[in-house]
Amino acid sequence: MSWQTLEDPLYQFIVLVLASAAARFIFGREPAFRLIANFIFFALLTVLLVKHEIAPYTSDMGKAEDLFRRIFVGVAKAVWWIGGAMVLASSVRLFLIFERKPREARLLQDLVVGIIYLGAGLSVVAYVFGAPIGTLIATSGVFAIVLGLALQSTLNDVFSGVALNLGRHYSVGDWIVLEDGVQGRVVETNWRSTHLLNGTNDLVIVPNSALAKARLTNLTSPEEAHGVSLKIRVVPSSPPATIEETMRTVLLSSNAILKSPVPTVSVTGLDSSAIEFELSFRVSGLGEATAARNEVYDLVYRHIKASGLQLASPAGSSLPPAADPPEDAGKHPNSAWRLLNAIPLFSTLTEDEKESLAADMKRLTFRKDALIATQDTSLTSLMVVRRGVAVVERKEGNETIELARIAPGDLFGERGVLMGALEPANIRALTSVVVYEIAKDHLAAIMQERPALAEELGLLLSRRIESEKHHFSAGVSAEASHPTTLTTRIRHLFQIPHSTWS
Repeated sequence: MSWQTLEDPLYQFIVLVLASAAARFIFGREPAFRLIANFIFFALLTVLLVKHEIAPYTSDMGKAEDLFRRIFVGVAKAVWWIGGAMVLASSVRLFLIFERKPREARLLQDLVVGIIYLGAGLSVVAYVFGAPIGTLIATSGVFAIVLGLALQSTLNDVFSGVALNLGRHYSVGDWIVLEDGVQGRVVETNWRSTHLLNGTNDLVIVPNSALAKARLTNLTSPEEAHGVSLKIRVVPSSPPATIEETMRTVLLSSNAILKSPVPTVSVTGLDSSAIEFELSFRVSGLGEATAARNEVYDLVYRHIKASGLQLASPAGSSLPPAADPPEDAGKHPNSAWRLLNAIPLFSTLTEDEKESLAADMKRLTFRKDALIATQDTSLTSLMVVRRGVAVVERKEGNETIELARIAPGDLFGERGVLMGALEPANIRALTSVVVYEIAKDHLAAIMQERPALAEELGLLLSRRIESEKHHFSAGVSAEASHPTTLTTRIRHLFQIPHSTWS
């Protein structure tokens, strides 16, 4: 190949275009590389045009030259303008990638890129074809009006989307609720619509024009924490202040709600049939609201029962509140028996076994802030909370880590009773607490007759150890904390025969 051929600008231009296409094919469409490749191509093309005295920013096509040369110059100048637009567009795309918000700003990003390419197209018309841009814009005005009227709805969605994006009323990942009840998590925003994923995992597409006019509530902004309110009706068998204190104890014993801001209890109604309370609290995110609501309802039931109160019928209902079973007040007036009867763990016991166990249980009372169990000591009895709230706190140096809160019906001490292990944390009374103590020897005798009780206790201990691993290193292997492994150890320690295991 001769040196003259290598110096030919047409040959150099073709080689440059083919090299750029090959590089993009080999290295893919990664944004950073795309910007580098576009910049190198644009720089080399600029050098090529300047070297051969081709000015891409003028409309001079070289009238004295042959037609083939003029076509080449026109194509080269058009490619130069498009190459410059590609460099700017790649810069916009890469900037938004660095900001780690490529989807949130997609509308604004596309708008800027569109303006860049529109400018490049007008420049090609002006400097390659030599057409007067002002006249072209003026003559296209009528066409633009007709097109605008035909696309009025689409343009309304487009400009509404731009306004929503600039206003940043919501972002991808936010959960929003519209005034007509439509709600969901924002998964995508584009030129025409916003896509929501609702609670049943269905995709809801809302036009941007409708969204711009609607009144919406962003449940995850300015922070992820979400507020929840519950209505509770209680039979007015005690003064409102006394029942209100019970409701505060309910919120105090919850593990799922945020401790700050402090949950509140408000009396919202009072009549001869019920006192109505509103329990308000916050959770760390909208996804935790259902679990927290379920836990609070469960705690309301347990604390109501523990306090001797009674839930009222719904407002406007003519039904009387459900009475407690007569056996609680007649045949079995003992609080220990009623406590055992309300705990699913002891549901397999017979009436005689429950009475025997209840008779052996010892009632203990702790003042507020009293230490019920000490970290790194072993409890020798199984403890069942009858009333009040306790907190499980682990001391690590100067730091105190809260592991859980204990409410009526909860058990603790199974670690020491079943395995002789040490308590990993202090257990402190947050309110006045009443606890019933079940001696290890009596529990062992019951498990000899009811091996399923040992299995349930092993499962309870396994869950507690697994939960504690999220807060600190418990020093227990995954195999040692497995329910089957724990049950086997419990069976061995208490000498429960295989023949009775079921």
